[in-house]
Amino acid sequence: MTADAGIRAASAQGRWLIAAAVLGSGVAFLDSTVVTVALPAIARDLETDLRGQQWVLDGYMLTLGALLLVGGVAGDRYGRRAIFVGGLAVFAVASAGCGLAPGVEWLVVARLVQGVAAAAVVPGSLALINAEISPDDRGGAVGVWAGMSGATSALGPFVGGWLVDAVSWRWVFFLSVPLAVAAIAIAVRHVPESRDRADGRLDVAGAAMMTLGLAGVVYALIEGPGRGWSSPTIVAGVVGIVALIGFGVVETRVSAPLLPWQLFRSRQFSGANLTTLLVYAALGGALFLLALQLQQSLGYSAFEAGAAMFPSTLIMLFGSPVSGRLAQRTGPRIPMTVGPVIAGIGLALMARVTPGASYLGAVFPAVVVFGLGMAVTVAPLTAAALGAVDDARAGTASGVNNAVARVAGLVAVAVLPAVAGLDVGPGQPLGTGFGVAMWIAAGCCAAGGVVAASTIRRGAGFRPQVLPAVNSACQDAVTRTGPVSGGESRMP
Repeated sequence: MTADAGIRAASAQGRWLIAAAVLGSGVAFLDSTVVTVALPAIARDLETDLRGQQWVLDGYMLTLGALLLVGGVAGDRYGRRAIFVGGLAVFAVASAGCGLAPGVEWLVVARLVQGVAAAAVVPGSLALINAEISPDDRGGAVGVWAGMSGATSALGPFVGGWLVDAVSWRWVFFLSVPLAVAAIAIAVRHVPESRDRADGRLDVAGAAMMTLGLAGVVYALIEGPGRGWSSPTIVAGVVGIVALIGFGVVETRVSAPLLPWQLFRSRQFSGANLTTLLVYAALGGALFLLALQLQQSLGYSAFEAGAAMFPSTLIMLFGSPVSGRLAQRTGPRIPMTVGPVIAGIGLALMARVTPGASYLGAVFPAVVVFGLGMAVTVAPLTAAALGAVDDARAGTASGVNNAVARVAGLVAVAVLPAVAGLDVGPGQPLGTGFGVAMWIAAGCCAAGGVVAASTIRRGAGFRPQVLPAVNSACQDAVTRTGPVSGGESRMP
């Protein structure tokens, strides 16, 4: 085998490489789902309110969403294995810091660091397979990676709930440490450093502006409604808005921008990402509040709450590939229009999940309908975003779509409770505001279907993609199954 031929997936080195990628991505994806069911226990132990719970979740999503594009570019320019291993090392230290947190402020800071590390690990895990595995074996290797990563995400609520009930919420974070260390050991010993390096400078100014902008806006959105719009809160919001505007200006002037605005000249690309924004905002905000509602209002244990939401995850995990194959024959417009409406109906049904409601009568129908809608939506949605651009820009388009999905969830967790009138103390029931929040999320999700119907061309280009987790957007496609079908032309 020559160096250019790549590593065969069936070889010992190939198996170790895939194992390192799966473990690395699994740690990041597990952490994104395992924490939600632990939030009520964290609030009780650290004596924090709803704002504290929002920060525990949003701290991770803030830095991950802001730096996700940077992580992928850094791996291409400075070495994929080096960035991957470095990200895992920081993630392990930050996870230990989360588990040892004496107060919510410490925990939020550690979560911010976790997000920075995950931004290096998440794109790097798939990039290692895409760059090092032989082209003949790459599709199968990515399938293993996607399946195992998806399974990890699906198990997150179960594992997290069991750890919270059996031991402590702190072990939700400690669990990541040995997994990250194992991935580091395998990568250092068995994964070669990338031979090809991309040219150009990293867009540090753009990354800094985006992080500062999101941080300022999210701080104002979380703190303002509950603690009052004091001068520091208003200043933070203004600084955030100015920084986001500055990010837009910077991206038009650098040679290698994180966000190439030219991509949005494509009506389909713009529409797919607006649909992503609306659907993933509904997903992130609703599931955050549902986990709290089940435990703080209905009295579920952490494990019971994770198990209650599992049917939705299971349907999405196994239904998304079927939906993707169907959309490849019909085009993405129909499923992208119908799917968000079905998911919106499921979210509306969640408004019935109130104290005294039974699981089979209220919770189960809601999560099943929501899961069906998301299963119909996710694969065509992410594929349409990639199908709108040419091959040379597929990786960038994938990163943009993934970042949009992360930022959507980040903003929803910050905004939805305030808009719905939720402001509760540690462990207190959410009250009638929960139902209001679910109806808002339902409308947001259905609006995504309306956007898709008006922007996605019938028979539009469809690029196959992989889904690393049921709550994640697309990753770069690694195989092509045929020419792009008719409809919207590719960008030059």
